[in-house]
Amino acid sequence: MSEEAKKPAANTMWGGRFSSSPSALMEAINASIGFDKRLASQDIQGSIAHSAMLAKQGIIAESDRDAIHAGLQRVLGEIEGGGFTFSTTLEDIHMNVESRLREITGDPAARLHTARSRNDQVAVDVRLWVRDAHDRTDEQLTSLLKALLDKAEPHAATVMPGFTHLQSAQPVTFGHHLMAYVEMFARDRSRIRDSRKRLNESPLGAGALAGTSFPIDRHMTAKALGFDGPTRNSLDSVSDRDSILEFLSAASICAMHLSRLAEEIIIWMSAPFGFVRLPDRWTTGSSMMPQKRNPDAAELVRGKTGRIVGSLVAVLTMMKGLPLTYSKDMQEDKEQLFDAADTIEIVLAAMTGMIQDLEPVPDRMAAVAGAGFSTATDLADWLVRSLNIPFRDAHHVTGRIVSEAEKRGTTLEDLPLEVMQAVEPRIHQGIYEVLGVENSVRSRMSFGGTSPVRVAEQIAWWRERV
Repeated sequence: MSEEAKKPAANTMWGGRFSSSPSALMEAINASIGFDKRLASQDIQGSIAHSAMLAKQGIIAESDRDAIHAGLQRVLGEIEGGGFTFSTTLEDIHMNVESRLREITGDPAARLHTARSRNDQVAVDVRLWVRDAHDRTDEQLTSLLKALLDKAEPHAATVMPGFTHLQSAQPVTFGHHLMAYVEMFARDRSRIRDSRKRLNESPLGAGALAGTSFPIDRHMTAKALGFDGPTRNSLDSVSDRDSILEFLSAASICAMHLSRLAEEIIIWMSAPFGFVRLPDRWTTGSSMMPQKRNPDAAELVRGKTGRIVGSLVAVLTMMKGLPLTYSKDMQEDKEQLFDAADTIEIVLAAMTGMIQDLEPVPDRMAAVAGAGFSTATDLADWLVRSLNIPFRDAHHVTGRIVSEAEKRGTTLEDLPLEVMQAVEPRIHQGIYEVLGVENSVRSRMSFGGTSPVRVAEQIAWWRERV
């Protein structure tokens, strides 16, 4: 065999310039089909819209368009049915689809890439995929918000301790506490919706970087793909990955909120607290200690936050040094996007399920709410309101009364009146109206406060919007 005959066959998808296939190492580092095959549906959507536009503009024949569409639908069916063979030698989803299309339709397939580059092709595929990810996250956040509202409503007046520094501070209600997370996750949903609006422009038709000399109609393809319109700068169109970064950013903030709620569930389930119970489907036992009920689902929600934040940092780092326009580095965005989207989906589903199944233990919450002199601020406020004592002086008086209660090993509401009068003679029997935890939470009537009346108003307001 001659030396020429021993050379590997040229990769025809690259074109005639390359006389041999890439080395095995280059093939391994260059191929993305192992992960970007998830873009198959979006890639075929974009190709159908592109070929329809080419035919309308007279750039390809209608018969070619029809053959392309029929072939693409067949390719999609093969992929969805599991009968498609992906090839790493064809690098990516775009080349895999186009190669199979040519096997099916012949010459018409070779016309599909007219007035298009893989640069604008992948840009539109990714936007379509990440737009769907936004919609899934929006739907899941709505489900979580509903679960929180459903759990908060019957517990608008259920007293629990409020904490600062994880130290007992003032009594609040369990409903009020859950409504704090409604605020957080509603902001997350708002960020997702805002990001979706901003990404909804089509980069298809930007070409490799400078547009095309063919008389294409970018508005037509944008409309066909559900975009508000085409992007306005071809250079930015193929180099922009803000849609991914914004999704990862919003997902990271949401994951942080989920992690905080997961941490509270973990704390609430621990023996020193005992505020809530979770059924067996969200917990596991210990291989050694039969009494254990470990909040593994909540711990995994907390732990998986790092994956999502890590994906954001990875893509930011990958993008930070890239000049315009496209660089192969940008191939690294997809694995991070896919992993983060999968992760936020599973942790949102898990948290929604845990909230639905969460069982508060009101007696235990109330007992702890009354400990640690949590109504001391109510005492100070009463001194200001009833005796016209300046707050700083009232704060000092309250501190002395708390000290007396500590010495006697009693709560403020059980402290004898004469003991308090020994500190401030003007204190009278009316002080006991504010010292119980139930009285304390009822008194917090300021807008957004923990009074059951205000909590009920919060719940009703959010139900209209969720």
